[in-house]
Amino acid sequence: MKTKDRIAYFYDGDVGNVYFGPNHPMKPHRLCMTHHLVLSYGLHQKMEIYRPHKAYPVELAQFHSTDYVEFLHRITPDKQHLFPNELKKYNVGEDSPIFDNLFEFCQIYAGGTIDAARRLNNGLCDIAINWAGGLHHAKKCQASGFCYINDLVLGILELLKYHARVLYIDIDVHHGDGVEEAFYFTDRVMTVSFHKYGDMFFPGTGDVKETGEREGKYYAINVPLKDGIDDNSFTRLFKTIIAKVVEIYSPGAIVLQCGADSLARDRLGCFNLSIDGHSECVKFVKKFNLPLLVTGGGGYTKENVARCWTVETGVLLDTELSNEIPDNDYIKYFGPDYSLKIQSSNLENLNSKSYISAIKSQVFENLRCIQHAPSVQMHEVPPDFYIPDFDEAEQNPDERMDQHAQDKQIQRDDEYYDGDNDNMDDGT
Repeated sequence: MKTKDRIAYFYDGDVGNVYFGPNHPMKPHRLCMTHHLVLSYGLHQKMEIYRPHKAYPVELAQFHSTDYVEFLHRITPDKQHLFPNELKKYNVGEDSPIFDNLFEFCQIYAGGTIDAARRLNNGLCDIAINWAGGLHHAKKCQASGFCYINDLVLGILELLKYHARVLYIDIDVHHGDGVEEAFYFTDRVMTVSFHKYGDMFFPGTGDVKETGEREGKYYAINVPLKDGIDDNSFTRLFKTIIAKVVEIYSPGAIVLQCGADSLARDRLGCFNLSIDGHSECVKFVKKFNLPLLVTGGGGYTKENVARCWTVETGVLLDTELSNEIPDNDYIKYFGPDYSLKIQSSNLENLNSKSYISAIKSQVFENLRCIQHAPSVQMHEVPPDFYIPDFDEAEQNPDERMDQHAQDKQIQRDDEYYDGDNDNMDDGT
């Protein structure tokens, strides 16, 4: 029995400096806030901190179409008027705008999830965290719902090189449609999404009846919920379903998307979870002691996102955090009470006991169709790193660094975080 989990944590300060636009709800700045809160609690001293490599276009094309990756690579705000057809074709524009350093942003958050999967595969850690990742709506050839590159699919594809079966769990308020769609026809990935469904709520998919097709029939599980679900209803349903899924499916690794827009008072959400309720799900998944890749996702009230993911970093480290937030570069955002935990609101829970019971019965009925773990024929494991030939002289030395050299760059304390402060007004 191992005594202590080894945890790898991925972060690049540049990820918080991109700006979707003044009225856009997605604020990558929340990642800087999360990171500084993690530092202020001293959690970095209990983990190995890594700066992820920037994913190469060829790595992104393991899932996404080459033409779409090339478009993201080429497009800039001042050029977009030249590509009206492509903007439409790739669903880029309003929800998923073009902004400065868009492609680098994608490379960093996707690189973090890919690196996390590789470290897990090589037994170098037990849990890997990339709060910048979790962009679960992106499709093979299209952006969707603020997501351009689907880092989760790329991370799962890495894990499948070493594991016969991977379980994907999503607690974002929005349906994890991009991940479900990518693995809809296979039994090697089971996707389980708990989300708001109905009333034209984005993305409009995720009915309990959507269960996968062909070899993937019954390997997509959807738990559609109504407004106002609270800690008690959510965590009981979550634990009952996930315990059964792990028992029946017997995954070799788990990917957990922790979208924080399911928290109470989220700018775009409509659930009523406290941070304790949200983090209880993380605590429960950790207990299975399987290789675990944890990402962020949605979350649009940024000070609560930072609180939530900091608490969950503590949960993964088995570390109880003081409710009084220590001084840090973003302390002003956490006033007036400067406390870590947020409680539920008095929102009405529209999920009746009979509704939850019916959903649970339907999910269990679908699971009974699987009954025991499928036998998967393992194929030859593909190589870890698909890197094309580059002219070394032209490469930025930071991007040229191989994985081994990067891994040696464990950075603790504040060695490279001094320049992270985002002093740009982000419109909230």
